[in-house]
Amino acid sequence: MTANSRKPLVLVDGSSYLYRAFHALPPLTNAAGEPTGAIYGVVNMLKKLLSDYQPDHMAVVFDAKGKTFRSDRYELYKATRPPMPDELGAQIEPLHAIIEAMGLPLLCIDGVEADDVIGSLARAAQAGDMHVVVSTSDKDLAQIVSAQVTLVNTMSGRCLDVAGVAERFGVPPERMVDYLALVGDTVDNIPGVPGVGPKTAAKWLQAYASMTGVIEHAGEIKGKIGEKLRAALADLPLSYELATIKCDVPLALAPRDLGIKPPDTERLRALYQRYQFKAWLAALDKNQDAETPIEAPSPVADQRDQPRAEEPRADEPGDYETILTDAQLTAWLDKLAAAELVAFDTETDDLNYARARVVGMSFAVRPGQAAYLPLAHDYPGAPSQLDFDLTLARLKPWLEDASKLKVGHHLKYDRNVLSNHGVTLAGIAHDTMLESYVLNSTATRHDLDTLCERHLRHTNIHFEDVAGKGVKQLTFNQVALEEAAPYAAEDADMTLRLHRHFWPQIEAMGRLRTLYQDIEMPLVPVLSRMECGGVLIDAVQLAAQSSELATRMAEAERAAFEAAGQPFNIGSPKQIQEILYDKQGLPVRRKTPKGQPSTAEDVLAELALDYPLPRLIIDHRGLSKLKSTYTDKLPRQVNGRTGRVHTSYHQAVASTGRLSSSEPNLQNIPIRTVVGRRIRQAFIAPPGYAILAADYSQIELRIMAHLSGDAGLRTAFDEDKDIHRATAAEVFAVHPELVSNDQRRAAKAINFGLIYGMSAFGLARQLGIDRGAAQDYVNRYFDRYPGVKAYMDATREQARERGYVETVYGRRLYLPEIKSRNAPRRQYAERTAINAPMQGTAADIIKRAMIAVDAWLQDVRPSARMVMQVHDELVFEVATDAAPAVMAEIVPRMTAAAELTVTLKVEAALGANWDEAH
Repeated sequence: MTANSRKPLVLVDGSSYLYRAFHALPPLTNAAGEPTGAIYGVVNMLKKLLSDYQPDHMAVVFDAKGKTFRSDRYELYKATRPPMPDELGAQIEPLHAIIEAMGLPLLCIDGVEADDVIGSLARAAQAGDMHVVVSTSDKDLAQIVSAQVTLVNTMSGRCLDVAGVAERFGVPPERMVDYLALVGDTVDNIPGVPGVGPKTAAKWLQAYASMTGVIEHAGEIKGKIGEKLRAALADLPLSYELATIKCDVPLALAPRDLGIKPPDTERLRALYQRYQFKAWLAALDKNQDAETPIEAPSPVADQRDQPRAEEPRADEPGDYETILTDAQLTAWLDKLAAAELVAFDTETDDLNYARARVVGMSFAVRPGQAAYLPLAHDYPGAPSQLDFDLTLARLKPWLEDASKLKVGHHLKYDRNVLSNHGVTLAGIAHDTMLESYVLNSTATRHDLDTLCERHLRHTNIHFEDVAGKGVKQLTFNQVALEEAAPYAAEDADMTLRLHRHFWPQIEAMGRLRTLYQDIEMPLVPVLSRMECGGVLIDAVQLAAQSSELATRMAEAERAAFEAAGQPFNIGSPKQIQEILYDKQGLPVRRKTPKGQPSTAEDVLAELALDYPLPRLIIDHRGLSKLKSTYTDKLPRQVNGRTGRVHTSYHQAVASTGRLSSSEPNLQNIPIRTVVGRRIRQAFIAPPGYAILAADYSQIELRIMAHLSGDAGLRTAFDEDKDIHRATAAEVFAVHPELVSNDQRRAAKAINFGLIYGMSAFGLARQLGIDRGAAQDYVNRYFDRYPGVKAYMDATREQARERGYVETVYGRRLYLPEIKSRNAPRRQYAERTAINAPMQGTAADIIKRAMIAVDAWLQDVRPSARMVMQVHDELVFEVATDAAPAVMAEIVPRMTAAAELTVTLKVEAALGANWDEAH
């Protein structure tokens, strides 16, 4: 997900809100006299967060019992705090129980405080390019605020970004630890400087830049306050250490492991009844689960959760059958043949489609009527099952009959697995994962369990319920049949019910129906063919590259040792810090939150302009990452049966409609460095074939020209000008031939920056110029391209009115925060409103191109086939003797994939490998 469309990771300081709620609310109790006020306050706050942010990932963090490392470091730390009131302590366990029943991850880590856990998760999330919202009332956490981390106080409504921290405290986030150390904390027993308050601390830091600067100039500060400062100098390092949030706590869970699970409604009902939360209980009983994040309004609201009159309710037990005899199989084959639409699902022994084998299949011909056909359960004592090969042969005609319509959930996986058995699944009419995704890509996860919980108010049997968890988890063929059968049959049953819930909504929305039927569904077999075909890589070449990288890493390490004058651990930030700053005395460009000189990549890059050692460290890091991520790993991903790498393409992940891929992630293979391009050289064609790469040129800028109708942009593209040079000529008022490299670079940053909602501040930082000059560039750009400015203004206004934006092909992206009173969240939604129509339209166009090209390829097999889709590029294996003719057919089909007012341009080339084809 891009920075303009992703949802944030929400981290909740549970301990902070626990005390706030306890003291803010009256002493509420239930009929049994049990205190409930703090529970009510915290849960209400969590519900508001879920409603405001609709996160997919979240954690509620509490302080664990017992001492922390700060207590060990300073025995007086928090020593004078009064003990927790009994009536508050009594609410902790039920509060934790409710949070867990809501499906929210809950963390309590021994030896550290909630702040340290939150800081560590936030740092890890930033490293993973996630945005983070920290919900807290604790000012200490202001020290972790950054461009990707925002604080929100749900009780007061205050939100703090980088500018907000500076406005509130008088210092930026990176100086907050200095500020806290100087002010101290009487509640926590952090000494600080007696008598120094927030204003004095901020004034000193503004004057002397840091606490170190204040200490160095302590003699200059006059009066009683200067005396108090000098008397406290010995304690300031300790105060700094105690105030610093520990951001490297070892955690068992990574940020992306903190997914919100469906709520346990029965457990919630019992807890709400006990503690007498009547409004929440009523919401549960009315099938309006308050624990589920609020989604955008359904297009057909009156059809939500309304089963057809002849259908059983989703919470009523279905009529499920286990097929174990020929007579049963014959009867079900008759039912399959007679049904207009059948819900179909496979059960397998592996989640990786390229390795998976079928264990059984399930079918549903009407809601509540489903069956499971076991074929390969092989645990001790398993009942006799129908012969695998003979049964598959009897089913094959129905499976491969395009007139026998099927609905499933993620049917691409089932199609891929069946291909391992020589069966080509046809008649794929509907997919509930894609139905949900098309209706609202941002509202929810699109897995079957989540959708059933949300739309049918039904909790499915979970895989863990039948197969166990962790190291004891069974593969499905090892699951006892009496447990496997209802689980598998229910999947088919609920898939059919979901389809009958979603399809009327899609039918009622003409453009979405066209998007679903003409783009998303036809793409399923196209992606399946690509995945199953795989791509050939040269494992020997990658192994050689790994060896070369290891040699270059060793050379870089030796050179670094020589430049440092001694050996050191080049992977240790602490030792790098000692060498660069303590031994070599390099200037400190930035400090860590702990006040130590930073060894971050951007800091080293700045130092590398003037000093050799930082450059050698950067080189070593880059080589190490390429080796571990690509040259070492890719050969291990080669399938033993096919000899190829098989990625997985994901249709229902990116909210804009873009495809993503995993294992391997083809989108992240580098192209701009020599070493990175060598990795692409390992993606090869088999003997007698070549690699053909066809790439849309500047497609999002062309879409901007179409959407905005700007005459200047259209003319530049129609005349096939260098768009960045043309923009530079307009912005800087010079002849195109006189545009300098720096001017073209600035124009390129403006062209792409505006698409992604970049502000003048961001442009200034990217170009290394002052903000005023950057704003002048933007103003001149809009003066020359007024249609772009008018389009952006109109799109923001339309998004505010509708609550969503659309692509050229009707794909919707809902923007629930477009009217938020919180300025950062509202501005984020406005930037998304500008970017999403372009990104989404580009995604729609390349999908249309894939469908058109694939249809043609089916007629020319085996002379060519599509093997990869990466960003705006399609990659093919083409028979060498047919390559020019194939290219002549593919390029116009890609060009014709959209009818825009600006001509699409496709650049294509051939090569023995992927890199050569660029």
